[in-house]
Amino acid sequence: MKNINKEAILSLAKRYKKEMSEFLRDMIRIPSESCQEKEVVLRIKEEMERVGFDKVEIDPMGNILGTIGNGKHVIAMDAHIDTVGIGDRNLWDKDPYEGYEDDDIIYGRGGSDQEGGMASMVYAGKIIKDLDLLDDYTLIVTGTVQEEDCDGLCWQYIINEDKIKPEFVVITEPTALNIYRGHRGRMEIKVTTHGVSCHGSAPERGDNAIYKMGPILNELKALNENLHVDPFLGKGTLTVSEIFFSSPSRCAVADKCMISVDRRLTNGETYETAIEEIKNLPAVKNAKAEVEMYTYERLSYTGLVYPTKCFFPTWVLPEEHPACQTLVNCYEGLFNQKPKVDKWTFSTNAVSIMGRYHIPCIGFGPGHEDQAHAPNEVTWKDELVKCAAMYALIPMTYVNLKR
Repeated sequence: MKNINKEAILSLAKRYKKEMSEFLRDMIRIPSESCQEKEVVLRIKEEMERVGFDKVEIDPMGNILGTIGNGKHVIAMDAHIDTVGIGDRNLWDKDPYEGYEDDDIIYGRGGSDQEGGMASMVYAGKIIKDLDLLDDYTLIVTGTVQEEDCDGLCWQYIINEDKIKPEFVVITEPTALNIYRGHRGRMEIKVTTHGVSCHGSAPERGDNAIYKMGPILNELKALNENLHVDPFLGKGTLTVSEIFFSSPSRCAVADKCMISVDRRLTNGETYETAIEEIKNLPAVKNAKAEVEMYTYERLSYTGLVYPTKCFFPTWVLPEEHPACQTLVNCYEGLFNQKPKVDKWTFSTNAVSIMGRYHIPCIGFGPGHEDQAHAPNEVTWKDELVKCAAMYALIPMTYVNLKR
């Protein structure tokens, strides 16, 4: 069993704070919304090669994969490197892409969600190289695309097409330095009502699809209050997130009305039961409404289409699992205190990795959930440093635990 100098790891992580901060600011400066990640991927490739990764590849979907080591235990660490847009520019105090920094924070779109995780992972790779923390493991650091559009699609591709199946994956989404071992799943559901159009001056000649949707909206609101509750993950939820219509003109009765439902699935719920709950609503039956899942099939920045149903399964990792225990041990060894072990409110790529493919996932990342998708997004330099130290320590600690 190799000895690990935890003080040296933390000291080196602190020494690289300036380089990590500069790298993160470079990523923030490059707009990288879903399906437009090419330039930020190339910037990450440059940094991975500069700090000494053994191999750096970009797969046909556009994900970047940096590898260190060639041992038996395959461990992955993941950050999605696409961001949402900026929304209303007037809500930002500073330029969301140029941003700024002071001694404590870095400001700008993507700092917390979640290019900060990538900055920490890349410099963890440098720490591993500098301190010769290699052991019987292969570490794959992934910068994944299209997560904000379709979480987990990138890992469907990595597992099915790149043929990479790690023993476990560290998800570096923001956790405020807590350890997260699960979150609810989700679905994107479409409900459609049909009517018959006619001239708006004589609405009795038609059948208004929007009116048919009205009672459905009320019953969906009531359904949300009565969904299943799990002791750890909490309650399932739903909300109507979009509404559309079809009509020949503003002077006509609508012949179609469609809504999108964001459905969050807690432990114990399935996509089949979630669909049936909506289909069984009296207003849905009365309107003969259609209830179906959306399909995602946008082009990646490389031109690849990898269609999937918009179902993102729930997952929970037991606290006693070696991946969870590895992170707890690393945290206690580095910081001399017990971590908080909890869960995310939002969804991550683990919906595919563990939810679909049962590859264990555990979360630890810089940044805070409440910064995600918000104006004036910031992340904290101290958290970047601590995460880099954790990520450098995790692979060898896990290998020692498995011996």
